[in-house]
Amino acid sequence: MNGTSLRCYKALKEVAEVANSALPPKKFLRSIAKSATKAINVDGCSVALKNTTGEHLVSISSYGLSDWYSRSSLLEQNHDLEQVMNGEVVFIPNARQDPRFQNSELVAREGMVSILSIPLTQRGEVIGALNVHSRTQREFSHAERDFLFAVGNLAVIASENIKLHDLMQQIPCDNTADDTALPKLTSSLASPPSFAHPSEKEFARLLDFYRIEWLYEPRSFPLQWEKDQAEEMFTPDFYLPAVNIYLEITTLKQKHQSDKNRKVRRLKKLYPEINIKLLNKKDYINILAKYGYGPLGQTTVQDIDRILFSENQIQERVRLLGEQISKDYANKQPLLIGILKGMFCFMADITRHITIPLSVDFMAISRYANDISGAVRITKDIEENITGKDILMIEDIVDTGMTLNYVLNYLSTHNPSSLHVCTLLDKKARRLINVPLTYKGFEIPDEFVVGYGLDYQDKYRNLPFIGVLRPELDKK
Repeated sequence: MNGTSLRCYKALKEVAEVANSALPPKKFLRSIAKSATKAINVDGCSVALKNTTGEHLVSISSYGLSDWYSRSSLLEQNHDLEQVMNGEVVFIPNARQDPRFQNSELVAREGMVSILSIPLTQRGEVIGALNVHSRTQREFSHAERDFLFAVGNLAVIASENIKLHDLMQQIPCDNTADDTALPKLTSSLASPPSFAHPSEKEFARLLDFYRIEWLYEPRSFPLQWEKDQAEEMFTPDFYLPAVNIYLEITTLKQKHQSDKNRKVRRLKKLYPEINIKLLNKKDYINILAKYGYGPLGQTTVQDIDRILFSENQIQERVRLLGEQISKDYANKQPLLIGILKGMFCFMADITRHITIPLSVDFMAISRYANDISGAVRITKDIEENITGKDILMIEDIVDTGMTLNYVLNYLSTHNPSSLHVCTLLDKKARRLINVPLTYKGFEIPDEFVVGYGLDYQDKYRNLPFIGVLRPELDKK
């Protein structure tokens, strides 16, 4: 038995013993994460469960990972959520370079490279994932994966036993309760934080709307001491990792605001390296706008049902696309061609991230009136001779593929040396013609999106994010 096998055997024994113990659920799951981390020699492990809507994985417990990383990384790994929820193992050898991973900055800040997600199943239904993280690029053997599956199964079984025990404690001993009187068997592990004030809950909803990473009351700061013991502590309401700022939300009552002002001043004096703001409702609307999230107009944002990709997500993805294009065209000088108007934000940003010589040109097209086939005509042709040149089409969104297919066929008649496509958004659900897409920013569902250059009735182009238009406004 080699070293890894021996460690896995000992870890399984430890997990089985802990599973039969009286540890609280979160401590039990952390013990499992710790055993898995040490057994296969990785840097961290987390246990995540689906939230109530099934849209996100919520970190329940972790070992070896910072709190903000274990929480926010799972919220942002939407690229693999569908695969995991289908019961598939997802392995990312290098999350900093993998095009599927839409938040490489996150893992870079934590120092992680390789990530492996193992689905957790309960009676055939996937309820979450066991995620392992490594700061060095590595592979995971079949034996290691089998070990993680076994650990995951033990975690699910033990969690069910804990919930069953809690349920049995609530059933009357005289057996007079009928089925309708029994409490529902639900898990509180993945429940959202219990906010101390409605204003905090409102602010959290706003942060979620703009897809901003947040942690609720993540750290307490000692403000006064008595004989080396902290006599007064201050716990800011929120921390936003993306902009490295703590936020304390105030109420309208002056006595509360004055006390918080005193604590904030004290904290700034004792911890000058900490960035903290005291905000009322008007203030936190303004601070979101300052960091590029807030509304450009209240009416405009009210038209948005939800945000698909925040400004930070878009800029990070565009940066990675620019790096990849620079690498692929290292010994060439590509000509970037954009189709007006929707791509103007994307094209302006991606050219700034391409580090090799390039040139640009533009086309404009329109559909023939009353033509349901989607036929198009060119209203502005390219100005450069593209024969023998390396052409990279820059698109804002590809849905049916009919327009792009027409343009590609047209450009091909000019005999370029190469012809590829880079699109910010790929709406596969609407595809009618299978056009080749060499570079893709994000895949999106079949919904009408606006922002970052995309419009509806020539509005919303200047929104810094990409959002879904409210259904009642979608007249397409």
